[in-house]
Amino acid sequence: MRRKQKYNREIEPDFKYNSPVIAKFVNVIMKHGKKTIAEKIVYTALEQVKELTQKDPMETFDLALKNIAPLIELKSKRVGGANYQVPREVRGDRKQMLTFRWLIAAAQSKKGKPMASKLAEEVMLASKNEGTAIKKKQDTHRMAEANKAFAHFSW
Repeated sequence: MRRKQKYNREIEPDFKYNSPVIAKFVNVIMKHGKKTIAEKIVYTALEQVKELTQKDPMETFDLALKNIAPLIELKSKRVGGANYQVPREVRGDRKQMLTFRWLIAAAQSKKGKPMASKLAEEVMLASKNEGTAIKKKQDTHRMAEANKAFAHFSW
């Protein structure tokens, strides 16, 4: 029996930067349907990035997302009673989702500041290839490199 077909919904671009990526990011940050609060967090963070770097915040944000995005990930595969961590290439939509998740988790892990300033700080660090989100990507790539021997179990 076939799986249910997945439909990709088109997300409308946000009103301030006219970017579908920002609109998707706002949706990922949003909790309990409170979109205005999520928008306020993201837009405040981008304004802080603009003030601190004196550059276009969208360029900095795009560079940060590009730096965080993973190329390969590990998937569990059970073969003959043993579980192997098999390195796999990451699809585009999953790559974007992992990037958003890691960026938000890195910002949330910092304590003592408002979420907007933590997010702005993490975006600036990621655009320079530093920070917790970049470390997560490097750890994932390191694990995939260590388990390259199991790549032949790929399905």
